[in-house]
Amino acid sequence: MDLAETISDRMSYDLDIPVYGAGASREDVADIDRRPANSRFKRFVDLALAIPALIVLAPLLALVALVIWCADGRAPVFVQQRLGHKGKAFRFYKFRSMRVDAEARLEQLLRDDARAAREWAETRKLRHDPRITAFGEFIRTWSIDELPQLINVVRGDMSLVGPRPIVHAPGTELDDTQLYGSDIAFYKMARPGLTGLWQVSGRAETDFSDRVAMDIQYVRQWSAALDIEIALKTIPSVLLRRGAH
Repeated sequence: MDLAETISDRMSYDLDIPVYGAGASREDVADIDRRPANSRFKRFVDLALAIPALIVLAPLLALVALVIWCADGRAPVFVQQRLGHKGKAFRFYKFRSMRVDAEARLEQLLRDDARAAREWAETRKLRHDPRITAFGEFIRTWSIDELPQLINVVRGDMSLVGPRPIVHAPGTELDDTQLYGSDIAFYKMARPGLTGLWQVSGRAETDFSDRVAMDIQYVRQWSAALDIEIALKTIPSVLLRRGAH
């Protein structure tokens, strides 16, 4: 039995039914002070691990940035607004793995390819994504593109473990917050994570509703032991490239 199934067994309702847009009303939002974003121990661990990691990985980060910049002369770090704790937007960092005309390529693909449009609607991801460069595919496969988020962890925007960071761009087609219905409340209870239950439970092999259900499970069932278990499972998930594309 995997980690997601173990937690699901402890839930108070059946997660086999669609969860997004329906679950938040069952949670006492006023109980937010017990949520993972507000654990001092969790924040201490984040800083104790993220700061040394940034120092040790600095040569790798510099090398990756140089390779991306040399490819097309554009900024190697992709910056985007994401939804944070208590609904505050923050600047989210990751290495750029896509071409400079990524959005135009996506729009054309979704317009011309019905299968790709259906896959995007169901998972918000594409198994064969024309936007991604060859080097981008490499750093995404090994999750190297996520390493700049250690800066977000140190800044307090994110945690090492948490729910998936949601794109927050009100008034634009890029804004994903509207897809979550009332369950968006759960995402405001915790800092988003560099890794999380979804990342160690299949990643790209899961659909959108599965990812939301797992994020809700994490927020509702959070404990230090759960964070440790997810962190330990992240290493083999990355090395074995489980669900990565």
